[in-house]
Amino acid sequence: MDYTFVSATILLVLITDPVGNIPIFANALKHVPAQRRPRVILREISIAFFLLLTFMFVGEGFLRVMNLSELALQIGGGVILFLIALRMVFPPPIVAETELLMEPLIVPLAVPSIAGPSALATVLLLVSQQPEKRMEWVGALCLTMLICATVLMSAERIQRLIGTRVVTAIERLMGLVLVSVAIEMLLRGIRTFALQLAQGGGT
Repeated sequence: MDYTFVSATILLVLITDPVGNIPIFANALKHVPAQRRPRVILREISIAFFLLLTFMFVGEGFLRVMNLSELALQIGGGVILFLIALRMVFPPPIVAETELLMEPLIVPLAVPSIAGPSALATVLLLVSQQPEKRMEWVGALCLTMLICATVLMSAERIQRLIGTRVVTAIERLMGLVLVSVAIEMLLRGIRTFALQLAQGGGT
């Protein structure tokens, strides 16, 4: 799939899902003093950013070491995206979670809330498919993290302004879009695999 700066940014925003992460961040930061929360949010987003950026630059080497093809990554990434999107559209029943009584570090905010498996697979896929646009993908990642920071820093205000139901509705709408992206990724991967089989059978 040929991505542009805009489409890559939209894809990364959908996958990192800042709106859907609002309740997760609110719950995790419940016991953190209000004046310190912005600093914690920025720290967790920075950790997620550097992790995703690292995957963006060492991704090709990782694929070679693991002996993985771009096609396998594309199909695997599509499956992961599809599963993540389904959870956004049909969220599992809410169960009582153990509250964090101390300040969260890396888990669960930076990883997996922002830099989860789907986000890591996506930056890997972007660079492996179009390595000549690496700096565009870095820019798209920077813009995505800026959007995440803006949304999550304003999480309490957003929840008060539009309400939990609207936040849930937005997340499900984003999930529907992500389902379409995942299916398109899978179809392209399967089509490429079928073409390679046909060409192999003809030689």
